[in-house]
Amino acid sequence: MSSGRAPRRRFTLLAATAVAGALTLSACSGDGSKAGGGGNTNFVTGSGGISTVAKADRTDAPKLDGTTLDGKALDVTDYKGKVVVLNFWGSWCGPCRAEAKHFQKVSQETADQGVQFVGVNTRDPRKTLATNFEEDFGVTYPSLYDPTGKLLLRFPKGTLNPKAIPSTVVVDRDGKLAARSLAALDATTLREMIDPLIAEK
Repeated sequence: MSSGRAPRRRFTLLAATAVAGALTLSACSGDGSKAGGGGNTNFVTGSGGISTVAKADRTDAPKLDGTTLDGKALDVTDYKGKVVVLNFWGSWCGPCRAEAKHFQKVSQETADQGVQFVGVNTRDPRKTLATNFEEDFGVTYPSLYDPTGKLLLRFPKGTLNPKAIPSTVVVDRDGKLAARSLAALDATTLREMIDPLIAEK
């Protein structure tokens, strides 16, 4: 009887660990090289933790719209025709603080190459926490304010959806989901995600 309980207990522990990993506040890099997360995902995750989808297999990005931290209306679909870099972040997130200067740097370097950065601030109960973060790190591109995380839920399961904070999702010029990272990025890795999409015709 006790031998029957042990495997069940081990399974429960593994399931709990998987759930905790999916909900972690700071993403872990290096998923290994594999095909996506089950079902007809069509994406491949490389050894650096960046998932990509071949151009012919990409799915439409969900509609992401709302109010920015400075109170303006923003609809990401208005940027169709540009490569859009979506960074999901929170002021409470240590890895987000580490990557912020890199995102600002690359956003300036690629602005004249048809790239638009958009932040999605999530789980910050007070907007001032997020605006102070942007001031501290000199972030000049817009961020949607999403304190309840509802925008994250608009991504269909099995696509390149953000699963942790920080997450970065890149949308191609046709408005389709093209690449994703579930870990904090530096400028070099961020350019590795973006540059192939800039080069696409």
